[in-house]
Amino acid sequence: MPRNQVRSIGQVLAALKGDFPDVSISKIRFLETEGLVTPERAPSGYRRYVESDIERLRYVLTVQRDHYLPLKVIREHLSLIDRGEAPPGRAGLLPAGATPVDPGASTASASTETSTGDAGATTPAPSSPTPPSRQPLRLSRKDLLEASGLSESALMELERNNIVTPRRGTAYYGRDALTLATAAKRLSDYGMDGRHLRAFKMAADREIGMVEQAIAPYLRRSEGRGDVVAEVLSLVINFHAALVRSGLEK
Repeated sequence: MPRNQVRSIGQVLAALKGDFPDVSISKIRFLETEGLVTPERAPSGYRRYVESDIERLRYVLTVQRDHYLPLKVIREHLSLIDRGEAPPGRAGLLPAGATPVDPGASTASASTETSTGDAGATTPAPSSPTPPSRQPLRLSRKDLLEASGLSESALMELERNNIVTPRRGTAYYGRDALTLATAAKRLSDYGMDGRHLRAFKMAADREIGMVEQAIAPYLRRSEGRGDVVAEVLSLVINFHAALVRSGLEK
């Protein structure tokens, strides 16, 4: 297929289904909101995918399925690919014809570091485009089931235990709900069911109480509230992960 031939999202889904039976239109749209693929839009608003977009999706789906890489790491890999570099230890996973994924359309001017004008002065080459920011997620129940791979009964169990919940006052689910639902589906493959996840939820509730108590004095201040919450949350998550990791290595 010519690399500039345009496909609709339905045609992209059909092209990917053979290798990735669980992929869905909702999943593809989710990866777009995460900034991992950025198809052009027709004047009518419909997405228009070219071959490099499909190669990108294949890479993302492959490393998710085979290596359980988080989206943050996949995003870093794609950034390397866009700069013409191979991701660390993943060169063999690049789709055929995508080493690297064709960055020409958006980074053609980056092939040289400087350009020279008539007077011989050098001008820095344009910087790489800023990666698209993550958009808020607004998933229906059907979207959440399709994107996570959960069954209806499994989602109901997570909701009964207040592990996955819609956004307050709505029937829609956000980014954290999708993260939890996807993790729950993958953990179930290792025999970890609702009983185990309830234990995680109880431990998290205790941690939340400690964090709320620790940051309460800072929340009363008008400046830097968001920075404090973000920093403490990051520290707690990293601390918890290191404890579990070190415990498993003993």
